[in-house]
Amino acid sequence: MTELLLGGDLPVNRLGFGAMRLTGPGIWGEPHDRGEARKVLRRAVELGVNLIDTADSYGPFVSEELITEALHPYPEGLVIATKGGFTRQGPDAWQPVGRPEYLRQCVEMSLRRLKLERIDLYQLHRIDPQVPLEDQLGELAALRAEGKIRHLGLSAVTVEELSRARELVEIVSVQNIFNLGRQRHRDVLDHCAREGLAFIPFFPLQAGELARPGGALAATAEAHDATPAQVALAWLLHLSPVTLPIPGTSKVAHLEDNLAATGIDLTPEEVAALAARWSDAN
Repeated sequence: MTELLLGGDLPVNRLGFGAMRLTGPGIWGEPHDRGEARKVLRRAVELGVNLIDTADSYGPFVSEELITEALHPYPEGLVIATKGGFTRQGPDAWQPVGRPEYLRQCVEMSLRRLKLERIDLYQLHRIDPQVPLEDQLGELAALRAEGKIRHLGLSAVTVEELSRARELVEIVSVQNIFNLGRQRHRDVLDHCAREGLAFIPFFPLQAGELARPGGALAATAEAHDATPAQVALAWLLHLSPVTLPIPGTSKVAHLEDNLAATGIDLTPEEVAALAARWSDAN
């Protein structure tokens, strides 16, 4: 796998693993098969994944606990990226809370659950519109100064929000929804590429109409003797050197299929054609 440097000093392979789907339905509660979830995490690391993305709200707490059960003590070079700033009221229910005292609690509890002394990449899960951004990022910056966070990232932000945040604190990554079927944050990706920030696409496998039988994605997959999902991930990897997709799954076989995407060599023409076909369909 090719690498990128988070913050200029933290090397990670460019296909990570998103641990959200290791929980129950609605990202709530225990997984159907906790043992299989642990196997998925271990197999991901065996296959070269060295960035696992999670959040305290996944479960809540279940995803972080599974990572600790499966992988602690962590192998050298493994980056656990987690997030805070949401409360959960039930399946598929999320409410941002950015009060400084709550964000501090999120960090402290994630450190405890993950058995870490420092979180390499801590991401504000959502900007809380009810709390001044200076207060939210100021508290995370204080935690970084205390040695509890190495690097800071943001999630679900616009270019304007990212620029404002970077006036307040150093940001090394942005995690936004982005995939072949949903490219509305292309301006954020382009901004990250210009500024040397990592862009972490979540839900990277939602390909929309392009994935239908006979569609552009299916045709490209056939040409490369690959699955549409593998080509969708390869497209993200080829789109920009700052992309770091984090496909998630609860099954080992699906994980292995996803990671095979790193072996697909798309041409610049194929990358551009897939992007153009999405534009035509939307």
